[in-house]
Amino acid sequence: MKVPFYDATREYNLYKPEFDKVIADVIASGAFILGKQVQDFEESIGAYTGAKYAVGVANGSDALVIAADILDYTHGAEILTPVFTFFASTSCIARLNGKPVFCDVEEDTFCMDMKDAENRLTDKTRGILPVHLFLQTADMTACMKLAEKYRLTVLEDAAEAFGMKTMYKDKCTHAGLIGDFGIFSFFPTKTLGGYGDGGMIVTNNKELYQKAKSYRTHGSTIKYHHDYIGYNSRLDTVQAAILQVKLAHIDKAIQQRARHAAQYRDMLKDITAITLPVIKNGNTPVHYVFCLKAEKRDELELYLKEKGIGTSIYYPVPLHLQKCFEYLGYQKGDFPIAEKLCKTVLALPMFPELTEDEVSFVCESIKAFYQR
Repeated sequence: MKVPFYDATREYNLYKPEFDKVIADVIASGAFILGKQVQDFEESIGAYTGAKYAVGVANGSDALVIAADILDYTHGAEILTPVFTFFASTSCIARLNGKPVFCDVEEDTFCMDMKDAENRLTDKTRGILPVHLFLQTADMTACMKLAEKYRLTVLEDAAEAFGMKTMYKDKCTHAGLIGDFGIFSFFPTKTLGGYGDGGMIVTNNKELYQKAKSYRTHGSTIKYHHDYIGYNSRLDTVQAAILQVKLAHIDKAIQQRARHAAQYRDMLKDITAITLPVIKNGNTPVHYVFCLKAEKRDELELYLKEKGIGTSIYYPVPLHLQKCFEYLGYQKGDFPIAEKLCKTVLALPMFPELTEDEVSFVCESIKAFYQR
C-alpha cells in the first residue's frame, strides 16, 4: 500500500461535475480578474467566519505583506513573532524593513509563547504577529492582553487555521478575527485549498478593509487614481469559483480530518517513543496536518518513505538559523524549544479522503519501526 501525504485528485473526482461547471462558467464569462465569483466568495468567507470584511488576494504570503504594510510594520519597527513557523510569517516583516523579534514556542502546542514574547518587548515594539499552527490557535487572550497593555497592533497569521476557533472574552471566535487583521492561505494542501495559489485578508475594521482592498490593486480605488503605493495581488476568479465549491463541503471535510486524527491518536497512544499533540482548553481544533513528536524522527521518516508513506517535516530549520536572517544576530541555542521541535516533529498523511485502512497502515508501520 502507498499512502500519499496529500492527494488533490480524490476530492476533484468526488465533486468533479461541480468543479467543472464553475470553471467553465468563469471561462465563458471572460471575467478572469476580480470577477463576480471573487466578491461572492469574499461574502461567503465573511458569512462562514463572522468577519465583517474579506479581501481576496493572490496568496497567503501577499496577504501577510499587505496587512503588515498597512499596520506599518516597516522601517525598523520591531514585531514579535514565533521562531517556529513557516518562512512567510517573518519575511513579511523583513521585506518591509521591519525587524522580526523572534519568540520561542510552547512545547506542547508548538504555538507562540506569549510570556517569552513579553520578555522581548522594547520601546520599538509596534506589533505582534502570532501564528495559529497545525491544529489550534495561539493563546489569543494572552496575546491581546499584551497588545492592549503596550498599545500594539496584532496581525494573526491564520494561514493554516481555516475553521479553527477559540474562546475569547467568553465567545467562540473564528481564528483571524481577534486582532486587527487576520489572513488565510488557500494553498492546495490547506484545509480550504484551491487548485493554485490564493489568499484572504479579514478584518472587522472598515478603515483597514478599505485600505486592504485598495492595496491589492496598486493602491487604487478609482482606476488609474492611486492613493497608496500598493501591490498587484488579486485572488484569481477561477480560484474563487473553485474555493466556493469547496467551502460548501468544508464542514464535512473538517469532520473527516477529525476522524483520521482520532484514529491516529487511538492507534499510536501506547507507543512511548511518540508524543501526540495537545489541544488547549477553549480551542476548537482543525487538523490541517497531524504532527507528532517522535524519537529517532529522521530514521522514522526514512522508514516510512521506504514503505511508500508520505510525510513532511515541519520545520527542519528554525527561522533564527536560516541564512537570510543571520543579520538579526541570533545564535544556535537562543530558542531551545523550537530547536528541539525541529529535530522531533513529523507530520503524517492528513486529508479528508484518506481511508481507515491507509491510516491503519501508517500506524502499523510506525509501530513496526519502534518494535525493531
